[in-house]
Amino acid sequence: MDSVSRQPPVDRSPAFATTHWSLVIAAGRRSTPEAENALEQLCRTYWYPLYAFIRRRGHPSETAQDLTQGFFVKLLEKDSLAAANRNRGKFRTFLLAALKNFLSHESEKERAAKRGGDRILLSLYREEGEARYLAEPVEAMTPEKLYEKRWATTVIEQALQTLRTEYQQAGNRPLFDRLKDHLWGDRSASYADIAQEFDMNEGSVKAAAFRLRRRFAQALRDVISNTVHSPEAVEEELKTLVEAFG
Repeated sequence: MDSVSRQPPVDRSPAFATTHWSLVIAAGRRSTPEAENALEQLCRTYWYPLYAFIRRRGHPSETAQDLTQGFFVKLLEKDSLAAANRNRGKFRTFLLAALKNFLSHESEKERAAKRGGDRILLSLYREEGEARYLAEPVEAMTPEKLYEKRWATTVIEQALQTLRTEYQQAGNRPLFDRLKDHLWGDRSASYADIAQEFDMNEGSVKAAAFRLRRRFAQALRDVISNTVHSPEAVEEELKTLVEAFG
């Protein structure tokens, strides 16, 4: 029996009218619950690239944790949304510029005050963040380059999680787990091996791999579309993502 018959849908177009970044930009000084929720979700997504940036700038772990926390507390204040405008069309660009500005003005006294702030967003990630940072390659990489690479990794992880959930719901999670390595050209398991494992013919496995690659490309675009303000920026961001691993 061909277990690939219940594949998840392939074609999905991002709706820019309701993206997270569009909501944040539209809010400006007139912050809304929807915009704050969207911004908070974006912050939770990109906290690690920013933490890694601060660490690569030479700050020790505890200081980097306080700075990251303090930055997000400040960013989530209503007036901070006014800095988000169409001229800063990419969320990651806006975020890094805002962080650099924050770091240039932050003092040790202000960092200490942030430790007792009311909005603790990252406390659950402290140990995880440092563990991930210590696993970073020791090669010479500027803070900006590391930020770009961690951003790209985050986008890929989110796209993969979307696909993982879709295949799980369709009852094809084991097939996804076997085929996902083919997204990167890693062919440790051949199509013939996978076909034998799932009692499929090799042609069906190849077709499933093709659909997965196509769906993955769309999932990447969907993730990126939430962090830019226009459809035109998506392809540019995809190129940046590829270059980050170059």
